[in-house]
Amino acid sequence: MTKYGSQTKNTLKDHQLAPKKRLGQNFLVNKHTAEAIVRAGNVLETDVVLEVGVGLGALTNPLAAAVHHVYGYEIDRGIIRFHEDKNDLPDNVTLIHQDILSADFKKIAELCGGSLKILANLPYSISNPFIFKLIDNAPFIEKATIMLQKEVADRLMAQPSTKEYGVPTVLLASCATVKKVMTLKPSEFHPRPKIDSVVVTIDFVTKPNMHGRNEDPPYDSSLFKQIVKTTFNHRRKTILNTLSNGSWIVASGKITQSVIKNLTEAAIITTDLSPTARPEILTVMDFISLTRAMQKLQSELLSQQNGA
Repeated sequence: MTKYGSQTKNTLKDHQLAPKKRLGQNFLVNKHTAEAIVRAGNVLETDVVLEVGVGLGALTNPLAAAVHHVYGYEIDRGIIRFHEDKNDLPDNVTLIHQDILSADFKKIAELCGGSLKILANLPYSISNPFIFKLIDNAPFIEKATIMLQKEVADRLMAQPSTKEYGVPTVLLASCATVKKVMTLKPSEFHPRPKIDSVVVTIDFVTKPNMHGRNEDPPYDSSLFKQIVKTTFNHRRKTILNTLSNGSWIVASGKITQSVIKNLTEAAIITTDLSPTARPEILTVMDFISLTRAMQKLQSELLSQQNGA
């Protein structure tokens, strides 16, 4: 049976298990909070759910009671061995010893029989790479209900022209809707983290229309990601200066850098953006428009090159 409260610390100690800083482990100790997170996941009794970070089963047990089956991923071999020795998890839980960052979400979705529903008390150490993994695997995910350190959650929900607004904000907003569910104090965990945690839901099905008007051409998602990452990597530079030197601009050696810059400026102006704008003021739709403009410019330069 899952241990909550002070029993969590005692269980870890009795079985010579210690929270590992390198894994960012903070064990949830409040049963009511665990149950609230499961409710926030809006899971159904017919669902097959992916859980990330099983730990001692604080979230696993109420989740297993609410759904058809749980595939629980856990990287800590000691935790895996603990559950195998105790045989304490419900029968409808399959424990998998693997780093979720190396897992194939397409195969997991096939295993679960459809788009993934994910619940996670996410280890702080993998918060950022896990968010990017969700973005890269958006087609295979229905919804993720995850616990993050507050500063990461703030970045995911940030608005333009704020210091928190950046690459993960824009990329995630292009494919999902993020909502805050609850804030958790350090006392909810063992060991206690130094900052608050926030539970968010990331909905990959119900999301704003980010594709523009019906007559707008589709945009290259890979180019979109490249533009967002490149401009924010040089966030104090203007988008003109950054995009003029972009590696996605493929042109003949006969086209000078000066000409490329002029063409880039003209392409930016077609989006009704200022070439002197910096990335932190651009909305997600602005970045999509910018991608379409750069895509068109790239195509035109390639045509010139091939016709030379």
